[in-house]
Amino acid sequence: MALNSERFGSLLGRAVRVTLKCGVFQGVLQHVNRDRSLLLRTVKNLETGRSTRGVKMFFDHEIVNVELLDELDSGKGTALLSECTSAVEENKQADSGPADCGPWSSPCVSLECLFRDSNSLKYSLSEKKKEETVEYIVVDCFQQKFGPAVLQLQQQCVVSVAGEGVNLSRYGKLSWLEVATKSCIFLFDIFLLGPQAFKNGLQMVLEDKNILKVMHDCRWISDCLFHQYSVLLFNVFDTQVADALQFSMATGGFLPHRVCMLHECFVQHLKIPSKWGSIMKCTQQMASVSDSVRRILTCGS
Repeated sequence: MALNSERFGSLLGRAVRVTLKCGVFQGVLQHVNRDRSLLLRTVKNLETGRSTRGVKMFFDHEIVNVELLDELDSGKGTALLSECTSAVEENKQADSGPADCGPWSSPCVSLECLFRDSNSLKYSLSEKKKEETVEYIVVDCFQQKFGPAVLQLQQQCVVSVAGEGVNLSRYGKLSWLEVATKSCIFLFDIFLLGPQAFKNGLQMVLEDKNILKVMHDCRWISDCLFHQYSVLLFNVFDTQVADALQFSMATGGFLPHRVCMLHECFVQHLKIPSKWGSIMKCTQQMASVSDSVRRILTCGS
């Protein structure tokens, strides 16, 4: 039986529970498309307890059942939306095998699924015993540490890059450049090393097309590196852009009303407890204040 869009139109603004082949979600029904797909806002994954910002689209071929949350207790929820159940029964019979919840066929696609299936993810955050020890190395002079650090970075296929400073942009000041491998995090003190740090090797690493640079919101640090140090970033994977792309894929082409900070992405996609996200946010704020104070004290001396 075909899904009656007009009947569902009378239910707009009502809280519903949508059962898919790959999960159960609840949210507020916002729109019913002609292709029988549903658009919900204030969506929550009932299996993981995680909420999704903005709106989320659920496609007809993935829907198993739709129920009104405010009428589940009276047993009327399924009856009122029996048309949806009937419409998807054909899908269930046609697909008697295991449901395909692959990242490209499911509307509940997420970076979490993509990262889990990716060969680049060798271990889970929950497997603490298997994690490798990460070493932090502060590079604040050209003798001893700088050369070996650059040499090690040039041998990598993937590195993560981040920067800290005051008003980080072409008009601001870059204080720290963090470049990390899987087992080592190099903290380059650009405030002390100066532009010579890039001329002596960092520029080659950042511009190397064979080294993937994983960054979160590369706009400001890219602006700073290009206009102050003549460094043009190549081969960058921006996790902020990836998060926005995942949102667009999950909602049928919609874009989020704002971009996510790094700690928000960790909490949402990697299941890190929210308290750690708050700690990361405070740490970033303290680092920003520390850079400002450091610059003032140095200029005053």
